[in-house]
Amino acid sequence: MMRVLQVTPEKTLICFTDPGADASLCGMAATSASGTNAVRYGTMRENVINLEVVLADGRIMYTAGQQRRFRKTSAGYNLTNLFVGSEGTLGIITKTTLRLYGIPEAMVSAVCSFPTVKAATDCTVQILQCGIPIARIEFLDDVMMDAFNKYSKLSYTVSSTLFLEFHGTEKGVEEQIEAAEEIVKMNSGSEFAWAKDQETRNKLWQARHSAWYAARALYPGYEGYSTDVCVPLSKLPEIIVATKEDLVRSNLAGPIVGHVGDGNFHCLMFVNPESEDEGRRMKEFTDRLARRALAMHGTCTGEHGIGVGKRHLLTEEIGAVGMQVMREIKAALDPKDIMNPGKVV
Repeated sequence: MMRVLQVTPEKTLICFTDPGADASLCGMAATSASGTNAVRYGTMRENVINLEVVLADGRIMYTAGQQRRFRKTSAGYNLTNLFVGSEGTLGIITKTTLRLYGIPEAMVSAVCSFPTVKAATDCTVQILQCGIPIARIEFLDDVMMDAFNKYSKLSYTVSSTLFLEFHGTEKGVEEQIEAAEEIVKMNSGSEFAWAKDQETRNKLWQARHSAWYAARALYPGYEGYSTDVCVPLSKLPEIIVATKEDLVRSNLAGPIVGHVGDGNFHCLMFVNPESEDEGRRMKEFTDRLARRALAMHGTCTGEHGIGVGKRHLLTEEIGAVGMQVMREIKAALDPKDIMNPGKVV
């Protein structure tokens, strides 16, 4: 959820990092959370300026110095980014200093559908390559759109779809929309369905944030599993098309959704808890997906983190020397291994 700070009656600031859950700010820093606005405003990694951290031995550290909140620095090691995304394995984050933004003069959301997965993802790449400063651009496949319509009582076309949002001045937003509409038409996209007032926009993005619950409702009694990867933007159409084909070929149930402006997407899979075969096929699929992303110079996780389940993939991604350095950092800061033990490294 986005945080709004009323500084004065005339001045309001906002933290645009929007993971879609009622998460704590320090937890968001620990996981390097991002979400739908990251394409324009960055993830927590780009928006954290300073952290207060309790180390394993009880000492309190300020990663950029106590009460410091500068725009840039070249002083010493970047301790802040060491702890952002560390998943609680190096210390407990108790305070965070964030970069905030003014609320844009104009915010407009839109929805458009496409005949194929490739058309929707090609459109995404072209919008970004043209330098349109899109604030949000989310991909949802046909399975996800069917789930949305049923769960949130919507009536969108059941096909590959983009949810978009534009921020800026009134004139600037008009120019962004005009340029984006032209690219959508070039890729056989539909006319935009608009969400201009705040109530309609909130309903649209609340539906997007309910993706997990909407997908679960399609498969009652099944166990859910979510995985994600992230690739260079130029590789996005190729990997999503290949992943969709792999899901069908593997006979696995579930939709694909993505923060595609970042090259990041998620597969939400649902398996029969009594079927060992389905569990095995799901595990094999997730490993293939991660290795497909690595082969395209991407990462095995853009948002979800390593935890336990992707430790073997982190080794493949970072390499033996990188893993050894990570283990040495962990041993130096947490020699007794009491901080979220058994995770990441």
